[in-house]
Amino acid sequence: MSRSTIETFYAAFSRLDHAAMQACYAPDARFDDEAFSLLGREQIGAMWRMLCSATQAKGMAHWQLQASAITARGTRGQAHWEAHYLFSATGRLVHNRIDAEFDFNAQGLITRHRDRFDFWRWARQALGLPGLLLGWTPWLRQKVRRTAAQNLAAFMARS
Repeated sequence: MSRSTIETFYAAFSRLDHAAMQACYAPDARFDDEAFSLLGREQIGAMWRMLCSATQAKGMAHWQLQASAITARGTRGQAHWEAHYLFSATGRLVHNRIDAEFDFNAQGLITRHRDRFDFWRWARQALGLPGLLLGWTPWLRQKVRRTAAQNLAAFMARS
């Protein structure tokens, strides 16, 4: 069941179907990556809606997602995924490589989702020279997290 949840999640993500992605999470789920730390299906779903909408607005010509190495055993799972997209803030092309870890409840819904990626590599692509020079610093990581949280709060207020 857990493996099918991961497969369903990434199939929806490849279509930028945020509603189907949100449906994969338990109500009290937690999500963490280099930019976001979120609690609850509603907040996580809003993040996916914001990111999917931004990707669609930039044009689907640059969007591609490939998930691989999907495994699940009991209440834990993992996957590797790669995304090609235009970063909405700069319009720069990004190829991000992410390793995901999942925990599931008895119904097969995601209770914890942790994405890990090389932040400095991402920053060089998404932000250009500032990312190259500062992507390794805690200061830039914190700035990206702060900006992401502010953008999500504003997006949720408008929705």
